[in-house]
Amino acid sequence: MPENSRSSSPFQTYVRKCNPGWTSVFYGADCFGEEVLNYVKKLGRRNEAQCMDVKMLELQQQLMIETKNLKKTRTFYQKLLHQDRRNKGSEAKIMLPKLKGQLEEMRSKVEFLELIKKYLEILCMEQWGLDTSLLPSLANSGSGAAILNPEDNSLLTFQSVKVSGKISQNKTRMLQAGTPLGLMCYLYARYAVLDGYMHQFLYTFRYFCTPKEFLQFLIDTLNSAVSSNQGYSSDCSKVYNRTLDLVQAWVEDCYQVDFVPDSSLLNTLEDFISAKVIPLDNRGEHLLALLHSAPKKKRSHSEPSEDDTKSVHSLCRKISTEDTSRKSFHLRVSKGGEAISPVQKEQYSIAAALPRPCYSSLIDELSSSCLRTEEKYPLFQSEYSTQQIVHQLTLLQQEMFQECHPVHFLNSRALGVKDRTLHITKTFGQDTFPLEGSSLFASESSQDRYLLQLLTYADNVSNWVSAEIVICDTPKAQAGLLSTFLHTAKLCFELRNFATAMHILCGLENVIVRQLPAWKNLSSKVSEIMEELKAVQVFLKSDNLCLMEGDRFKKLPTIPSAHLLAMHVQQLEIGALTMANGAYKWPKLRNIAKVVSQVHAFQENVYTFVPDLDLQAYLRHRIAHFSQTDIPLLAAENNTNFYQIPTEKHSRKIRDTLRRMKATFQ
Repeated sequence: MPENSRSSSPFQTYVRKCNPGWTSVFYGADCFGEEVLNYVKKLGRRNEAQCMDVKMLELQQQLMIETKNLKKTRTFYQKLLHQDRRNKGSEAKIMLPKLKGQLEEMRSKVEFLELIKKYLEILCMEQWGLDTSLLPSLANSGSGAAILNPEDNSLLTFQSVKVSGKISQNKTRMLQAGTPLGLMCYLYARYAVLDGYMHQFLYTFRYFCTPKEFLQFLIDTLNSAVSSNQGYSSDCSKVYNRTLDLVQAWVEDCYQVDFVPDSSLLNTLEDFISAKVIPLDNRGEHLLALLHSAPKKKRSHSEPSEDDTKSVHSLCRKISTEDTSRKSFHLRVSKGGEAISPVQKEQYSIAAALPRPCYSSLIDELSSSCLRTEEKYPLFQSEYSTQQIVHQLTLLQQEMFQECHPVHFLNSRALGVKDRTLHITKTFGQDTFPLEGSSLFASESSQDRYLLQLLTYADNVSNWVSAEIVICDTPKAQAGLLSTFLHTAKLCFELRNFATAMHILCGLENVIVRQLPAWKNLSSKVSEIMEELKAVQVFLKSDNLCLMEGDRFKKLPTIPSAHLLAMHVQQLEIGALTMANGAYKWPKLRNIAKVVSQVHAFQENVYTFVPDLDLQAYLRHRIAHFSQTDIPLLAAENNTNFYQIPTEKHSRKIRDTLRRMKATFQ
């Protein structure tokens, strides 16, 4: 590598991201349309050297101006809205519709510029792509071989296709299969970033190699490029820079699942960056800082951080959710249903502004005597409304969902996850690994089992629903609570919180609960909600990408059912991952990556309900209290759960009444 390698990489002053997000995995090059391409061509025309950093600098200036205008307009809109609410019939009411339209146009412009920025970042990485004819030589990088042009193409298998995309119009071959080494080498190919291959690989490489093997490949490849005896070589420079991009993208997206559980992997990468990269390139300092600053866990988004609220992405999402109706799921089976979906509005409170550690400590510091008092009052005796319960259950579920990663849903059969989730999660605890179900991963070490925590919480919520119903002391209270849970589940799926809706449905479908006499006391409208919930469940099971249809998921918060998503991934994992020659089927792995990428898509939008700490503490306690309860035994202690047989005294009164009536007709 030449001595001036520090200045060979673009964007020395601008620290770019190498993680384009879930859109790269899901859409690939189709994410960017003709409008994006034309706009990029116009950037930097005033400058004779239309290089990438000039285009990015001009775009950053435009984005900064548009963002400031958007914030000012949004603040002015909120003031007028507040003024109109105080003084009805004021002049503000006339200005609000026009200002709202301007606000929507400005929001769309900022989002478009953000898309342009993402495309420029991808183009920056794409300039280091190699021709596919050079890729097989990377297989010998471990022995220090230089970049050659061998004729050995056995590592990768391609298929000739006609590509209609405007961005990849020159691409006539699609990757069909490859050996583990071949698939790693393809990371250096031209269009590997633009087509989404790089991030699809980062989600699925654990099927054919371990994180340690992948890191060693990157280290060997970079060492080979640096120590090449060919002097200054453009191909060596491309390999060197693409390797740094791969390391950065891996850390940005998969730090939680690969580096946190394995400290030796993290230490190896840190030592390599310090010894090999920093002396040659100032990007090494950025990578090292990224490793040290990366959070060990993803923070819950129940309360936005200071950085999140200042970001353009967060600002656009807030404006989008403010103007969208909460009744977002339009699957209807019947006209029945008394629940009205509330409109989610931006609200402010001290609790919502608290940082995460302080927010958790408030719940932990609640007195135990208060919890013991709450235990005496079941849900049917509480004064909380259905909407309050829905909002806080949604925030609790969101807190769990924001901690997961797409990789957590892979290879779930090895964790013992099957169709009957309740049986699996109660059979296998946190410290025991299920014996049945062979692992599809190449790693022999145990994989992250956060998915089991999601499924355990789901079963706990279902058990809590069943328990609250069977402990009701009167048939009227039991029917009322059944109606409350039905409306709660309906509001949840209308808010696109499908996880909690399915948890409640599971609790209502408990064999004991379904046989309760109180079901006959429900009105026909309320009873029809149960059929509507079942129809939603069928809809969620029908297609692994059903929640990604249309554009509503891009604007509205969504929480999928973890169990149903795991089942969809298992369906894709059925069948051999390899061909007869041992090469891995890339289309199969690509489809798996697309399905799990929706996890990050749904995590982008969060619910902004104001946390009610008292209600959340109450719900947490009740759910934990009934988590291991045996519903049949609990139901047996309450006579309300059984059909009452007439007593002898009651039968005698009926016979006497019939006898008197008979005598009157004689």
